[in-house]
Amino acid sequence: MDEVGVDNIAMLQIKPKPYTFKTKMPRLHNREYLTQIRKHLRNNSTASEATLWKILKKRQVGGYKFRRQHSIGKYVVDFYCPELQLVLELDGEPHANLVNNAIDCERDEFIESYGITVFRYENRWVYEYSEVIIQEILEFGEKNKSGSVK
Repeated sequence: MDEVGVDNIAMLQIKPKPYTFKTKMPRLHNREYLTQIRKHLRNNSTASEATLWKILKKRQVGGYKFRRQHSIGKYVVDFYCPELQLVLELDGEPHANLVNNAIDCERDEFIESYGITVFRYENRWVYEYSEVIIQEILEFGEKNKSGSVK
């Protein structure tokens, strides 16, 4: 065979290998190394977290399932709704200073970079304005269903 024929045969015998990942993508949600921390936080929740959990658990708000002390990346959030891609954070007195505020902003940016929305409330809102929190969740859910959010 001439040179052209040899090249054609060689090309027919080489099959491209499908691209495969040699390393797994790291888990984003509920990383194993945070399991004990999440469990500790659930067992030692603040009064406002416990009160809000009574409102959110068992799909009582719009039929949405919320998880308590859920981790996203290296951060543990107070409440997370996978269906809505929504995080609820309750902030007490420690979050009022500038250093913790900057940490919260960094954390929110990380979480929001994955398309997850973060709602932050002061602890007192759970007692004084719980109906506002519920309404904001429901409104967010409605906007999400109509496709105008994401």
